[in-house]
Amino acid sequence: MPNVFAGRLVRLRAVEAADWEIHYAWDTDTDGGRLTDEIWFPSSREQARAWAEEQAKRGDQNDEFRFQIERLDGEFVGTLNTHTVNRRCGTFRYGLAILPQYQRQGFASEAVRLLLRYYFWERRYQKVNAEVYSFNAASIRLHESLGFTLEGRLRRMIFTGGQFHDVLLYGMTREEFEASGWEGLAAGYEPAAGSQ
Repeated sequence: MPNVFAGRLVRLRAVEAADWEIHYAWDTDTDGGRLTDEIWFPSSREQARAWAEEQAKRGDQNDEFRFQIERLDGEFVGTLNTHTVNRRCGTFRYGLAILPQYQRQGFASEAVRLLLRYYFWERRYQKVNAEVYSFNAASIRLHESLGFTLEGRLRRMIFTGGQFHDVLLYGMTREEFEASGWEGLAAGYEPAAGSQ
């Protein structure tokens, strides 16, 4: 039986309290922090443990949810979270981070597609947006390869490394997602008849 949250390479799952050690170690990657959000103050083991425990209990909040991305063998590769959800208009945004050793292996592409399929086909959303920092060439390539459209640029919105940088706004509609014709998801999972 197909699993909505699993593809050929990865599956999406909820945060478990035991994930704290992974996130604690990951928090020391300041280059990764710069690419996905910002370089934060160092966190303690206790803070990381409390964060993971809170996330494990949280569940979804108005369709905002943090997914863990893991390979099908259970190896953790990254995280994907939805935010800025507008249920009335059917729009949402997401953030994505992949551990450095798992980048450029197809995990991010499949994780995003699993997320979009779920939000478009199961949660009835019609539009997704993603913000990409102008210096994050890998994320720009990823979103353009997935079929996202560059919809705008917010100038000098990010400060890191002693400089200001732009934020690029990418977007995709449900129809654009479906037109991409990507067949890399779990075989046999299709939208329900008459759902379009």
